Amino acid sequence: MRLRPALLESLPSSVGRFAYDRDAQAIGIIHLGLGAFHRAHQAIYTDRAMSAGDRDWAICGVSLRSPAVHDQMVPQECLYSLTERGEAGEATAIVGSIRSVVVGREDPAAAVAALVLPTVRIVTLTVTEKGYHTSIGGGLAADSADIAHDLSGAPDTRTIYGYLRDGLARRRAAGLPGLSIISCDNLADNGPRLAAGLAQFLDRADSSLRQWVEAECSTPATMVDRIVPATTAEQVAGVEARLGCRDEAAVLTEPFSQWIIEDKFAGPRPHWDAVGARLVADVKAYEVAKLRMLNGAHSALAYLGLRQGHTFVHEAVDDARIRPLISRLMLDEAASTLPQTPGLDPQAYARDLMERFANPCLDHRLEQIAMDGSQKIPERWLPTLRFHQREGRQCPAILTALAAWILHVRPGGHTVADPMAETLAEIWRQAGAQGVVRSFFGSNGLFAGDWEASPADIAFLELELQRTARGRL
Repeated sequence: MRLRPALLESLPSSVGRFAYDRDAQAIGIIHLGLGAFHRAHQAIYTDRAMSAGDRDWAICGVSLRSPAVHDQMVPQECLYSLTERGEAGEATAIVGSIRSVVVGREDPAAAVAALVLPTVRIVTLTVTEKGYHTSIGGGLAADSADIAHDLSGAPDTRTIYGYLRDGLARRRAAGLPGLSIISCDNLADNGPRLAAGLAQFLDRADSSLRQWVEAECSTPATMVDRIVPATTAEQVAGVEARLGCRDEAAVLTEPFSQWIIEDKFAGPRPHWDAVGARLVADVKAYEVAKLRMLNGAHSALAYLGLRQGHTFVHEAVDDARIRPLISRLMLDEAASTLPQTPGLDPQAYARDLMERFANPCLDHRLEQIAMDGSQKIPERWLPTLRFHQREGRQCPAILTALAAWILHVRPGGHTVADPMAETLAEIWRQAGAQGVVRSFFGSNGLFAGDWEASPADIAFLELELQRTARGRL
C-alpha cells in the first residue's frame, strides 16, 4: 500500500505533516534537477513556509533525464516522507510542497510549459556541477554535445540553458514577468556563474532574449548545506514499518540544515527566512567556507577512505590515519583562506563538521561523494592550493587527497563515475604513473588553468602516488 493523501489521517501520531490545504496551492516554483537533495532542502523550506501561512508556492519538479523520481512520486500524488536521523533518534514528517513531477527527457514540452505558468515566479536548480557545462578554466563549454544539441534548436531539450531559453522566450512573448533563477549547487559564485552561462548560451541562441533576461530576471547566489545520502532499500523498508505504508520516495538526512540566499529577487518569494533560511547581501564568505571546508573535506574522505577500504563517511573519519589529515585540511589549509566575516568561526565550523561526518546513523557512502571528481576538485581543493602557493606554502593534506584522486581515476579495476572518465583514463594510458601528475597539473596539464603545480608540488604528489598506491598514508 503506497503513501497517498487519503492515508494521511491514518498515519501514526508521531509522524509530522504539513499544515495547509495542498490542493488549493498554485504552482509558484519550478525546480530543475529533482532529486533527494532538493527534497531534503529547498522543498522542506517551502513546505514549512506554506505551513506558516505562505500560499501558492507549490513546486513542480523537473527530472531532467531519469524517470526514476517520477515513478517514485507520481503514484503517491507526489507526497513523500523526510526522516532526520541523529544520535538522539529519528523524526519523520510527510512533505506536501511538491505537487507535480515532469521528466524532461520524455516530455520536454511539458517542462517548458511549466516555466510559462503565470503563477510561477521562481526557478530553483540542483543539477550538480556538471549540469552547468562549464569548460575547464571557466566559461560555457559551447562545444559540448548537449550544448551544441540545444543550440541547434532540436526539440528534445537536454540542458538547463535550453529549458530556460524556451521557457523565458515564451514568458516574454506572453508579457509575463521575469523569474528569480536560483542555483542551489556547490559552485563558487553559483548565481553569477549561472547568469554568465545563460548569457553565453543566449548570445548564440537569441541575443535579444539575453537583454530581456538581464533586465527582468535575477540569479541570486546561495549556499546550501545538508548531508543527504542516497536512500537504500533497507531504509525504505524501515520507513514503511514506521508509516504503515510504502514510501518509494522516502528521503533520509541529518538534522542539520542551512540555506544562505543573496537577497536579490526579481519578484515575490516565499518567506523562507521565517523558517530558517538566511537572506544576506553577500553570500561569498559562507559559500567559500562550505566549499573549501565541508565539501573539500568530504572529497578527501571519499578518495582516502576508499583507498583504505572503507564504505561510509563515518568509517573514514574514524580512521586514525585519515582523521588528522581531514582536520589539517579544514583548519590549517582551508580555514586560513577564508575572508574574516562576523558570525563565521572556522574553528567552531570545523568541530561541527567533524561531529556531522561522524554521525553513524546516515550511512553516507563514499562512492556517492567520489562521483564527478573532475567537476568538484576545481571548486573544492584547487583554490586553496592556489592561495597557499602565492604565499609560498604547500598543502600536504590536500596534496595527499589529490594523489588518492589521481589513483581513483586510473583505468582498470573499477568503474569511474565521472563525465571526463575517458579523458582521464587516456591521460593515464599515455603518461603512465611517471608522467600523470604533470599531465594533470603541470604547466600544460589538463587542470593547469585552475592550478599549476610547482616542481615541489609535483615531487610531493609523485611520492604520495607511490605511498598511497601501496595503501600507506
